[in-house]
Amino acid sequence: RLRLHDGKLIKDRRYHLRTYPNCFVAKELTDWLIDHKEAPDRETGIRLMQKLMDHYIIHHVCDEHSDYKDAKLLYRFRKDDGTFPLSKDVKVFMRGQSLYEKLVSVEESILKVREENSVKYQRTFLGCEMIDWLVQEGEAENRKEAVELGRALLEHGIIQHVSNRHHFFDSDILYQFWINFRRRRRLTELLNENSSRALSESPDSPFCLRKLNPDPGNTSFLSVQTNKEIKIVSAVRRSSITSLAGNSNPYFSTAPAWAFPPVAECNPKSVLKRPVTNEELLSPGAPYIKKTLTIVGDAVGWGFVVRGGRPCHIQAVDPGGPAAAAGMKVCQFVFSVNGMYVLHLDYQTISSLIMTGPRTLMMEVMEALE
Repeated sequence: RLRLHDGKLIKDRRYHLRTYPNCFVAKELTDWLIDHKEAPDRETGIRLMQKLMDHYIIHHVCDEHSDYKDAKLLYRFRKDDGTFPLSKDVKVFMRGQSLYEKLVSVEESILKVREENSVKYQRTFLGCEMIDWLVQEGEAENRKEAVELGRALLEHGIIQHVSNRHHFFDSDILYQFWINFRRRRRLTELLNENSSRALSESPDSPFCLRKLNPDPGNTSFLSVQTNKEIKIVSAVRRSSITSLAGNSNPYFSTAPAWAFPPVAECNPKSVLKRPVTNEELLSPGAPYIKKTLTIVGDAVGWGFVVRGGRPCHIQAVDPGGPAAAAGMKVCQFVFSVNGMYVLHLDYQTISSLIMTGPRTLMMEVMEALE
């Protein structure tokens, strides 16, 4: 936006006897994206601008077009006409960016390269140091308010504990800025923001499914129900199999055999009766209780399936598995994993935390009061 202002692509324009301030012509902007190597071709440029429209960053000056057309139509950045929606997420992100810029611009910054468990981390600070700085600089009135700010920054993925094991505390625990706000980003990164990660291809959490009597020639997982017949569950993607196969042969090297037609790739229907937000879970007086579960994994995992995101929920529990024995139930929400607050994370990230953590899993869950 600022570069377009500098280049005079954004300016007041007259159309049909009316002046539209601070707008740009879509066709001219597409040309600019290609000329400045922000897009390799017009099709990509259109997709990029559509992404900005979908995120309520730009819009047609009269809101007559919900999509971005590569034509002589006038569009405008919502920041230029006061219609940009300042949601809580956006406000926290902007606050984090402001604090980061302030911290890196001072000579004796608390952001330093530090080491923990023989691993060096960039842009780190102690929790108590950040609290001191926030109060000293007037960014917070007192230490309690500073802790609340730090927690909001962590919950929105701007800062994190260096090994992802703690929430934000006024202590000597080591944290770091997870986002480098000064890194020059290219617009094309927008098109990759939802690209699949190593764990995201699985329709179920790969650490949860259990397998009995693993046989390299049979790659269907078995879900065991006490005193009931065994139900075969398709191992839809290979990532589900290779993550946990079990016993002495923890990884399969062969491709999965399909137990159902390709339509089985679809995600299973959520067990939740309705969507639940973090705000609802955490609001004072909400009809939810928190429980702490200690789950000792066996040779084939922990025996549950977690789905969704922000917050994640328990989709299924193996009645004969460790999770069921620890008191886990379907429809519970995952509050923390091994001491780390995770309500703001998706199930792929939680999968990674559990897979890389200890065999004894400490989880806090929230369940609805009956």
